[in-house]
Amino acid sequence: MANLIFDYDGTIHNSMKTYAPAFRGTMKWLSDNGYIEKKEYSDSEISCWLGFNSTDMWSAFQPDLDPVIREKARIMLGEDMAARVERGEGELFEGAQEMLAQLKAEGHTLIFLSNCRVHYMERHKRVFALDRFFDFFYCCEEYDFIPKYEIFRRIKPYHKGDFIVIGDRFHDIETAVKNALRSIGCGYGYGTKEELSAADIIVDSPLEIPDAVSALSNV
Repeated sequence: MANLIFDYDGTIHNSMKTYAPAFRGTMKWLSDNGYIEKKEYSDSEISCWLGFNSTDMWSAFQPDLDPVIREKARIMLGEDMAARVERGEGELFEGAQEMLAQLKAEGHTLIFLSNCRVHYMERHKRVFALDRFFDFFYCCEEYDFIPKYEIFRRIKPYHKGDFIVIGDRFHDIETAVKNALRSIGCGYGYGTKEELSAADIIVDSPLEIPDAVSALSNV
C-alpha cells in the first residue's frame, strides 16, 4: 500500500464553483473604488490562480497594488468563498468521494497537502467530512508558506512506505519530480498539459485515479 499525497483544489474540490464568483466580486470592489481598471475576467484567467497560496497569488496578480489594499482584497475574496461554502455552494468533483472511499478501503494512507490556510482546510474538512477519507492533513500556512516540495521533505519522516503524488498543478508534479516520487496528473483540473507533462500517468476523471494508483504501485 502507498502513501497517497492529494492536492485538494482542482483535484478533489471543484473550486471554481466558489472561487470564480468571489474573484469577480472582489475585482468589482477594487475597480469600483478606483484601485484597478475595470475588466471582465474569463474563467481561464481566474482558474490559473487556483493552486497558489493566496499571498503568492495576490503578489503575482496585482504586484503594483498598495499592500494594504491587496491584503484587504485577499481577505475579502477568502471570506466570500467561505460564506459560499457554508451556504452549500461548494462541491467536490463528480466521483471524488467514491474514489477516495475506494482507495481508503484498499488500505492506502490518504494525505491531504494543500497550498491553503488552516481555516480553509478546517472549514472544508468539516463541510465535506473529509476526515472520513484522509488520515493526515497538512497545509502551507502551517509551514510558513514554503513550497509543497519542501513541505513534503518535512513530513516524509512521519510516514513509512512509498509515496504517490496526485494533483492538477505544477506545484504537485514539482513535488514529485524534486523528491523522486511517482505522480498522477489530474487533467480534469486547472493545470495545463505542460504543467502535467512530467507526471507518470494523467487521468481525466477522479474515478480513474484508483487504477492509476494500482498501476504505479505495481511498477
